[in-house]
Amino acid sequence: MDSPDPDPERLRAVYDEIAEHFDKTRAYPWPEVEEFLNGSAGEWALDIGCGNGRHTALLAECANHAVGLDISRGLLETARERMVEDGWEGELVQGDSARLPMASNQVDLALYVATLHHLPEREGRVQSLRELKRILRDGGRALVSAWSTAHDRFENYDGTESDGFDTTVDWTLPGGETLGRFYHIYAPDEFEADLRASGLVIEESFVSSGNCYAVVRD
Repeated sequence: MDSPDPDPERLRAVYDEIAEHFDKTRAYPWPEVEEFLNGSAGEWALDIGCGNGRHTALLAECANHAVGLDISRGLLETARERMVEDGWEGELVQGDSARLPMASNQVDLALYVATLHHLPEREGRVQSLRELKRILRDGGRALVSAWSTAHDRFENYDGTESDGFDTTVDWTLPGGETLGRFYHIYAPDEFEADLRASGLVIEESFVSSGNCYAVVRD
C-alpha cells in the first residue's frame, strides 16, 4: 500500500481543488441512502461530509431543517449551486465532524456517509461517532458508511475481518493530475467495534458496494 498522508489540512485542500470535478462525477444519491431515508421524517436532519449536497437534498425532503456540513469550502460551493438549481432548501456549514455544530439531542435523521474513513486516527474516528451520538435525539437514527476491505479495489488484501489499514486513494483530474487522499479502510468487524466504542446502538450493519454500512441510534 502507498504511504498515506494523514494531514487533515492536506485533505481539505485536495477536496477544494477537485470540487468541480467531484460534482460532475457524483451526481446521484446512493441507493443505500435512499433506502434508509424512505418513509423517514423529522424536524432536524444533518448530512456530515455532505460534499456536493446530493444527499442533503434528500434530507431536505424528509425534514423541516436540513443541514449539510463539510470541511471543504469548494464542495460546499458546489452544494450551494445545486441547491439553487434544483430548488431545495437547506443550510450549508463548513465544519469538522469531530465538533458538530448542533445541540445535543437535536437531530432526528443523520447521514455520515463516505467521510469517517478520512479521519487519520482511531480515537478521532470514535470521537466523531460520539459526536454523532450526542446530537441524535431519542428515537433519532443515522446511516454511517466507510470504505471496506471487501471493496474490489482491495481484493488482494489478506488481513482478517477485524483488521483494517490506512492507505492513499488517488483522484485523477481531467488533465491527468493525481491528488492523493487519506483513507482508513475498515474491516467489517472493526467498523462495528468503533461504532460500539462510541456508545451508538447498531440496529443493522451490512456490506454493500464495497462499503461498510450501519444504521445506528443513540
